[in-house]
Amino acid sequence: MDASSPQAKPKPCWTTTILRILALTVVIGITIGAYLLRDRVENLAAFGYPGIFLIVLISYATILLPVPGLAIVFAMSGVFHPLGVALAAALGGAVGEFSGYLAGYSGRAVIENWKRYEKVTAWVRKYGGPAILVLAALPNPFFDVVGLAAGALKIPIHKFFLWVLPGQIIKMLYIAYAGSFSLDWILK
Repeated sequence: MDASSPQAKPKPCWTTTILRILALTVVIGITIGAYLLRDRVENLAAFGYPGIFLIVLISYATILLPVPGLAIVFAMSGVFHPLGVALAAALGGAVGEFSGYLAGYSGRAVIENWKRYEKVTAWVRKYGGPAILVLAALPNPFFDVVGLAAGALKIPIHKFFLWVLPGQIIKMLYIAYAGSFSLDWILK
């Protein structure tokens, strides 16, 4: 099959290949680092809202390995104002989701044949940003799959962020206020 054939796939240039390998390496490094440090992450809560931002960023930067970010949001909303906790956590979560996006952009073939990935990819392809927003608003430990799909579909990263952030705000608001109300209920 020659290069002029309509079925021939264009080969990515070497800079794209290097960037994909670099992105995948960074994602793997962040995931391993966050998983190894998961017991110490909770100490960042002493730094207030910036600490909450960092905790959630680190916990959301892992790929398919759980680090307890939502539990910290729930607990810290009893100490700090729930709105502040939700906003700091939402921003950290949205930034942390870049790791899933980058993994999808760089290493799509790793999970390409997984049925859940294929279903999510079809939703993101069909509904685009609104699907990302709705899935980000749910307390879903598999949201990384959405980031992988968005990266693999080459959705521009700024558009991905602009759909993830409101979804994260919605999710963190109800987690933070649930934590705040639960603490009030327990103390009464």
